[in-house]
Amino acid sequence: MRLLLLAALLAQYQSQPTAESKKLAPGSAAERKARMSARANAAAYTKKFDLSGLPHYVPEEKPTGKLRIYGNNYVGDAPLGGWWKEAFAKFQPGIEIEYFLPSAAIAVPGLYFGLADIAINHEPSFYDSLGHLRLKGYEPTGISVFTGSYDYVGWQNNIVIIVNKDNPLAKMTMQQLDGVFGSVRDGGWVGTTWHPELTRGPEQDIRTWGQLGLGGEWANRRINLHGYSLRYATAIEFSNKVLQSSDKWNGDLHAYANYKRPNGTTYLEGDQVVDHVRNDPAAIGYVRYHEGFPKDVKVIALAKTSASPYVDYTIDTLQDRSYPLWGDQSFWVSLKPGTKMDPKVREFIRFVLSREGQELVQRDGKYLPLTAEAVRAELKKLPDGAQL
Repeated sequence: MRLLLLAALLAQYQSQPTAESKKLAPGSAAERKARMSARANAAAYTKKFDLSGLPHYVPEEKPTGKLRIYGNNYVGDAPLGGWWKEAFAKFQPGIEIEYFLPSAAIAVPGLYFGLADIAINHEPSFYDSLGHLRLKGYEPTGISVFTGSYDYVGWQNNIVIIVNKDNPLAKMTMQQLDGVFGSVRDGGWVGTTWHPELTRGPEQDIRTWGQLGLGGEWANRRINLHGYSLRYATAIEFSNKVLQSSDKWNGDLHAYANYKRPNGTTYLEGDQVVDHVRNDPAAIGYVRYHEGFPKDVKVIALAKTSASPYVDYTIDTLQDRSYPLWGDQSFWVSLKPGTKMDPKVREFIRFVLSREGQELVQRDGKYLPLTAEAVRAELKKLPDGAQL
């Protein structure tokens, strides 16, 4: 409990400059590392998930050589990266892991420039995938290795939908979210391939609260919507999951980005979304959930389809991925279709997907470990249908 209280106190300061971070270039990996150092070594949850269904790691091969891993700075800033390296070495002493983890922004470029064997990142941007396609002739392959953090600020926590506390709305489907935040589209993206069958017309637009089932004074009330600047990864993730990877958003969307106040503190984009929703009964927003999430806005339940159950956002529904807007981090690799995966890469992925690897994710206490079902699905993506 004391650990969680400490983490909560640190949360309100994690995006503000510290004495050490002020000495470094603003926005640099070094500055962010200094600013986040206290949080990097603190757990966000103490819950222990049952990982007994995950198979133990048993090496299939004993390759040797260097394994270069680029990308997600959180894995390196926290103990997790070091724990993985130490534990894996006991099984595979011939493999030397070399991390370069300043930022997820360099993950996929590290692959297509031939600098990395594994890139740790969320879903690649369009130009990440296109760059890989142009230089390698195929898109990168992703293996999901853990679920996004439940509530840790800055640790790729997950998206929730919020409304004003006085708004009677309690639940929405993913299609309704598309209707509110999206617009008429002529298709959507899957990687770098355009799919015209993902089109939708204006009849699916939702612009009033009455269209979401609210009556009385709400029936003709205009929906005021708020979110992130469309250049942010959060907006892209929301588009990928809700708008069929389309760039056609509701033109009334208010979109925010971080900026410096005159007093030198940062006004976070998520805080701006929350502030607008808490002050406007007719507002709705998407935002990343975090520790100390304000109680004067309401997080609504979501359903995948109108025939699916509505699911509240909790640590359990996130970990088992029943909450529709779950996020994750993946290992991305350059795997030419029809070819064998580098044995060093394959063995490390198998280790991270094992009980031993996922127990270390849980021990680190920020990201959430995979379920046995999720592990089985990811292992099927490996050549030869690898088993542990």
